[in-house]
Amino acid sequence: MPLGLLALAVGGFGIGLTEFVIMGLLPEIAAEFGVSEPVAGYLISGYALAVAVGAIALTAAVLRFDRKRVLVGLMVLFIAGNLLSALAGTYELLLAGRILAALCHGAFFGIGAVVAADMVAPERRAAAIAMMFAGLTTANVLGVPFGTFLGQQFGWRSTFWAITAVGVIALAGIVALVPPTTRAAGEEPPRLRTELRAFRSPQVWWSILVTILGYGGMFGAFTYIAYTLTEVSGFSSTSVPWLLVVFGAGLFVGNLLGGKAADRALVPALSVIFVALTVVLGIFALTAGNQIMTVVSLFLMGAFGFATVPGLQLRIMSHAAHAPTMASAANIGAFNIGNALGAWIGGLTIGAGLGYVSPLWAGAVMTVAALVALTVASILDRRATPQPAASSPILTTQGIS
Repeated sequence: MPLGLLALAVGGFGIGLTEFVIMGLLPEIAAEFGVSEPVAGYLISGYALAVAVGAIALTAAVLRFDRKRVLVGLMVLFIAGNLLSALAGTYELLLAGRILAALCHGAFFGIGAVVAADMVAPERRAAAIAMMFAGLTTANVLGVPFGTFLGQQFGWRSTFWAITAVGVIALAGIVALVPPTTRAAGEEPPRLRTELRAFRSPQVWWSILVTILGYGGMFGAFTYIAYTLTEVSGFSSTSVPWLLVVFGAGLFVGNLLGGKAADRALVPALSVIFVALTVVLGIFALTAGNQIMTVVSLFLMGAFGFATVPGLQLRIMSHAAHAPTMASAANIGAFNIGNALGAWIGGLTIGAGLGYVSPLWAGAVMTVAALVALTVASILDRRATPQPAASSPILTTQGIS
């Protein structure tokens, strides 16, 4: 794999750390600024909303520029946001820093996925995307527990200083290792109008729907996992962070294996993964009272849940092959919409008195819906293109339908 992928992975690690580590620091932040837990929670929801907005708006604003320069600019924005967070003297400034850092999140992963795919041979594109997202999964496995520990020992600001340092390292790596955008002779830079034409394709919208349902199913179950672990499985609250490391390890393994599987046969791989994820969520719900089974299920939920990510990203890019940047960014937004939808549905099931395993069942239903949507989309695509398409100049993979 090209070293430029490592630079993108380091950037993904920093962004993932920024997104998730705040969950373990909320009590300290709320105490320092004298705000309630729900108000402190806006640091999470505000970040998620800014990700969705930035994924589309920021990507649209920078389409005509060289992708490497855009990634450099996005990493500078990321560093500025976390620096503001580290220095924030008020809650409002901290929220502003979070939003500033979040604006680069969707655009970085959306544009970075296109850059990563262009850096390797066509048959290794999903693996390259998985390599970039490996930074995000590593943030869950190692970064979040370490960042939380750092914040608890030396104050929450120390965590943001550490994230700022990671951003500087990623920036240097991107400058040194990521190649500039290459275009064929006479090829014009991307135009917003051209990129938006990709959304005329029904398959692009089908891909977005599959992403929302498939990723939302896993994340909806994960949102309330602490309650499942303590109230159903009987673990102590102090065990939860380390159990989440098990989940994060599953994310890391699933991401890499899912990328390899998607390169071999995209739609069959996604279909099998969705079936496996549905089974795991169901088994988890049925055996959550058993601690050994809970640990196994937690790992497998993370593995199969994130194994879908490279394939989902590759599918939409493949169906927007001549204008992949906006479509790729839109799919990053779809992941976040799936997060919100899954969490909302899981909350409804708990509020309805169905218990703390009900989000697992709700997640299983959403995953089945994703499988149905993927199957319908594949059938419609085969009917629309009875003859095999010629290899795309941007993306080519096996089993796309």
